[in-house]
Amino acid sequence: MNGSTLSPGTAAPGLRLHALDNLRAAMMWLGIVLHVAVIYMSRPSPLPWHDDQATPVADLLVAVIHAFRMPVFFILAGYFVSLLAHRRGLAGMVRHRLRRLGLPFVVFWPPLFVLSTLLGLAFLHRMAQGTWGLDRSLMPQNTTMTTGPNTMHLWFLWMLLWLAMLTPVLWSAVRALPAGLQHALGRIVAWLGGTPLGIVVLTLPLAWIGADYDHGIVTPNGSFLPPLAEWLHNGLFYGFGLCLYAQQKTLMARYERHWPVLASLGLACFLITAVLSEVLAQPEASAFVLVLVTGAFTDLLATPVSATRHLQFWMALAYNGASWLWSLALVGFFLRHVAQARAWLAYLADSSYWVYLVHLPMTIGWGALLHGLPIPVLAKMLINVLATTALCLATYHLGVRFTAVSQLLNGRRHTRPPSGKTAHAT
Repeated sequence: MNGSTLSPGTAAPGLRLHALDNLRAAMMWLGIVLHVAVIYMSRPSPLPWHDDQATPVADLLVAVIHAFRMPVFFILAGYFVSLLAHRRGLAGMVRHRLRRLGLPFVVFWPPLFVLSTLLGLAFLHRMAQGTWGLDRSLMPQNTTMTTGPNTMHLWFLWMLLWLAMLTPVLWSAVRALPAGLQHALGRIVAWLGGTPLGIVVLTLPLAWIGADYDHGIVTPNGSFLPPLAEWLHNGLFYGFGLCLYAQQKTLMARYERHWPVLASLGLACFLITAVLSEVLAQPEASAFVLVLVTGAFTDLLATPVSATRHLQFWMALAYNGASWLWSLALVGFFLRHVAQARAWLAYLADSSYWVYLVHLPMTIGWGALLHGLPIPVLAKMLINVLATTALCLATYHLGVRFTAVSQLLNGRRHTRPPSGKTAHAT
């Protein structure tokens, strides 16, 4: 670790990496909470299986976590790709990403897809018959599970792999520019990521993309050929992460100092999204709000479709504003408060990749086991989250941490320590 100090309020390089690794681990764990909450949503769920009980708390959790979790992932992914390119060169970065992203996807996707499908069918059988069984006819026809193989929750891994492969092209194009223009681009990035107006500018293209999605929220479809909107949406966060590495001394210091303000502004944007969501659910109100916003005093009965499209733009603007603000606030919070190296945080960071890979089928399985039990819905959610977390960590410790699987996922395997001593990486 570099023990030198930087400007006041800025973490040293080693502490930054600890903070970002810890942030990445926290986002991995929130994936468990997110996929458990989906099972208990009171609104229509993106998955065909759900519990016999529902709660608006699950809807809130899904909306809040979805707002920042994947944006944070893509920002961090871009940052670490840029770090690798500086340390190992573009060719070294590509080899590293192929080993850490491509190979795990090839190895783990087939068994995870089969297992998730079987557990999903078992869950659907529990819903329909109250018993255990497998019946493919119970799978709704409008889901990705019935249209052929899809990337499931590994869509992030798949998209990130291709973004990393495309990075050398963009990197070389920027390096070919005159030095003065490169410096100008750096100042633009610092302005975009470090000023209120800049964040608005970053949000506008996401609002334009999101206006074509339900409630303005871009959701992955799991396809091996994702639509252009998903590439543009996620690629913007990834590209910002690439640039953040070069501007980290300036921008990270701002995020560390101002994370409470960023978090508060993000909350305000999220509340605006909630209000617009309620308006969107009422066609007459949608048309009326469109009139107020656009000044287009036309026949209210003739405007429901255009009203929906316009409101989804404003909803996407507010929701993606929350995404940017909360993502940057989380970076600042972890730099300020979770930057120290601690054994238990390092352990969670090491396990996070494995947890990300295997948690989805576990949430489905526990959800099926809990279906129909006469216990409160919030208790079911808590049991599912804790049981999935425990099983993920147990399988990591027993079957991954000290094996070649850890070498595959994390680039190192840990040695089993003598009794009473701490393990170390080889």
